[in-house]
Amino acid sequence: MCGACCENIYVRHGNKIIKTTEEFKKIKTNNNYSFYQHITPIDQDDFGLIFTCDKFDKEKKLCKDHKSRPSICRNYPSEEIFKMGAQLKDDCGYYFEPIEKFSEVFKKISKKPIKKFNKQ
Repeated sequence: MCGACCENIYVRHGNKIIKTTEEFKKIKTNNNYSFYQHITPIDQDDFGLIFTCDKFDKEKKLCKDHKSRPSICRNYPSEEIFKMGAQLKDDCGYYFEPIEKFSEVFKKISKKPIKKFNKQ
């Protein structure tokens, strides 16, 4: 509940991260999704634009409209952000626990025989 996820947001539209302010202006103009009306670009890096949300109360570290927050906020953090290379901050209250440890999965896989295919 530090609010970093409300102040430093990458936003994906369709299947890709919004990269430029020009792209964001087009999306915002041509899209009825109200979330776009509440975010503002604050920075940009190699990955894309970084946004902040105007519904975030910086002093209280709370959303001003928690009951009506959009799905991007309701579903945070989704596993999908990790597939894109994102990481949670060390002091973030959210965390994921794997269903099965990687070492256990690796043991199972390494014990299976390798199938050889014959070319015909």
